Amino acid sequence: MAISLLSAITTLTRFSASSSSASINFKYIFSRRTVFTASPKRQKQRGCKIMASTSPVPETYSATQDKITAPYGSWKSPLTADVVSGASKRLGGTAVDGHGRLIWLESRPTEAGRGVLVKEPAKAGDEPSDITPKEYAVRTTAQEYGGGAFRIFGDTVIFSNYKDQRLYKHSIDSKDSSPLPITPDYGEPLVSYADGIFDPRFNRYVTVREDRRQDALNSTTEIVAIGLNGQNIQEPKVLVSGSDFYAFPRMDPRGERMAWIEWHHPNMPWDKAELWVGYISENGDVYKRVCVAGFDPTIVESPTEPKWSSKGELFFVTDRKNRFWNLHKWIESNNEVLAIYSLDAEFSRPLWVFGINSYEIIQSHGEKNLIACSYRQNGRSYLGILDDFGHSLSLLDIPFTDIDNITLGNDCLFVEGASGVQPSSVAKVTLDDHKLKAVDFKVVWSSSPDTLKYKSYFSLPELIEFPTEVPGQKAYAYYYPPSNPIYQASPEEKPPLLVKSHGGPTSEARGILNLSIQYWTSRGWAFVDVNYGGSTGYGREFRERLLGRWGIVDVNDCCSCATFLVGSGKADEKRLCITGGSAGGYTTLAALAFRDTFKAGASLYGVADLSMLRAETHKFESRYIDNLVESEKDYYEKSPINFVDKFSCPIILFQGLEDKVVPPDQARKIYKALKENGLPVALVEYEGEQHGFRKAENIKFTLEQQMVFFARVVGHFDVADEIIPIKIDNFD
Repeated sequence: MAISLLSAITTLTRFSASSSSASINFKYIFSRRTVFTASPKRQKQRGCKIMASTSPVPETYSATQDKITAPYGSWKSPLTADVVSGASKRLGGTAVDGHGRLIWLESRPTEAGRGVLVKEPAKAGDEPSDITPKEYAVRTTAQEYGGGAFRIFGDTVIFSNYKDQRLYKHSIDSKDSSPLPITPDYGEPLVSYADGIFDPRFNRYVTVREDRRQDALNSTTEIVAIGLNGQNIQEPKVLVSGSDFYAFPRMDPRGERMAWIEWHHPNMPWDKAELWVGYISENGDVYKRVCVAGFDPTIVESPTEPKWSSKGELFFVTDRKNRFWNLHKWIESNNEVLAIYSLDAEFSRPLWVFGINSYEIIQSHGEKNLIACSYRQNGRSYLGILDDFGHSLSLLDIPFTDIDNITLGNDCLFVEGASGVQPSSVAKVTLDDHKLKAVDFKVVWSSSPDTLKYKSYFSLPELIEFPTEVPGQKAYAYYYPPSNPIYQASPEEKPPLLVKSHGGPTSEARGILNLSIQYWTSRGWAFVDVNYGGSTGYGREFRERLLGRWGIVDVNDCCSCATFLVGSGKADEKRLCITGGSAGGYTTLAALAFRDTFKAGASLYGVADLSMLRAETHKFESRYIDNLVESEKDYYEKSPINFVDKFSCPIILFQGLEDKVVPPDQARKIYKALKENGLPVALVEYEGEQHGFRKAENIKFTLEQQMVFFARVVGHFDVADEIIPIKIDNFD
């Protein structure tokens, strides 16, 4: 099957600079499977030129200089695909060691996405230092999306090594020490660990374990304890088992109680979950347990992020009353749950990855706890200090408009955040003596530290609210207008628009500086990132719009957003394109199959066949779409693969060959069907990539090929960059 589908797909190797490429008609180089043969004559006949910039593009530009008038999409920009792919490191979490120094996990595209723990320098002005030896990579594949891959305790780190998925113990301060394994070697990376916590009472490490040895698609998930005494590696001790999924095992300060979150098929953790507390016996077992939240059948809630104060009080986030994730406290004496502060805002986010940390208890005196917390409301994040005794919230004034995790430091907070002009970063926020005001804000890590030199090219996100097909109902998006200090278009022309449908689908588009978006807008494209019904950040009611209506609500909202922007004079109706990855790829394919709004599309590891997804995807999401798809009939009728005759415009597909969430057969199946149906289509497959692309060369190639693909099939403009296009079946 695979060979017949890939009969026209060849594995290419990189040529050296001295190799002659003219004789092979521009064939290039990458460890991916595709053929790209670009005929200059054919391009010209199609009315598209793939051009090289004849002069360098300045990174800054004087506002007094006259702008050059040129068609949208043809503008030159210093924000090249090389800049985008090489600049953006990914943050995988933060922690503080025993000396109060910040430790962070960064994924480096230039090292094939390798995860490295990095230590803040002891002295100002010194360079940060890597903790992780070069032969190791910090990453867990638990639930495929990972997260919670390390934990710091004093000067010791426990981390998951990507290659073998074993846990290792390593000294942060000793340069000569090597990581020591603390979990058994099972021969293959079939057992993963995540979201661990140290248990000093028994000198052990308590963590979530995912065991795929018996069944890769139906793994066993448990909470286990791993002894840290001695040199002999022993089989982990099971503490809690029996549920389909676990997260957030958290020990109280005395090691006598453990809180955790669990949930069961067919629910996802944001649909319905339970918070439990187990009591620990003298031999370290859980001998008694009580359900704190999620047990009442009359209350639909999804508790998350349990955390103990230094006094042994249990806090957590749930959406039980106002249907927004708000902070609550457990009253143990009568098993009662009290809301600390009610607000129509989200104080947490969906548990796609382990290790979410949206709040920190920074001070406990008497009956009062001060809690540093972040929340999202109306498309923006806020950072505040919550007084649980006075039920008051004091906002901290910081530049971030988008916040992820918070880590408590010494008299400070380390905040993961971003804004429209600030890429994903970690900032040290110093508080006053009363812990109620921010007196200093300093960025200590940036995913793209050199981006500010391109500031004059940045397009700032505009939060828009647009009408959906349901009367009186609204959805949201971030619109980015074309922006370039050197170029402008003629007043008569409207820009091409690229609509992005985010993944998940239970996720959220955020209005932050994303160089991948700026790549488009600085070349003269308009870009809109849609938060369709079903997205997070707007409460449970908005999130549940997608229940039983995936492939309808999301598709309608993306089409409505594009139509709204056309009606507002911000986009060219004849040059509307759509892109998305994973679930966003499904929305893209469904929009192209079942609507006629868009003229071309790009699907990145997208879903084409809902029945195939249900049968082949990993355990975490294996029942996810049970709640999103209403009936067995809909599994067929909402799958784009079953309606290839309804597609009417060009499509390009990108797929990782090691993807276990959306297996490669999904892309191959839609590619073959569209090719046989005579539609312009191209498929790019990447060896060594999983669900989402981590290697710089593949990130670059995907971005460039989307750009030139859209330019060739609908753009009506010349691309300024030197890009060799891949072959488009039924077009070239």
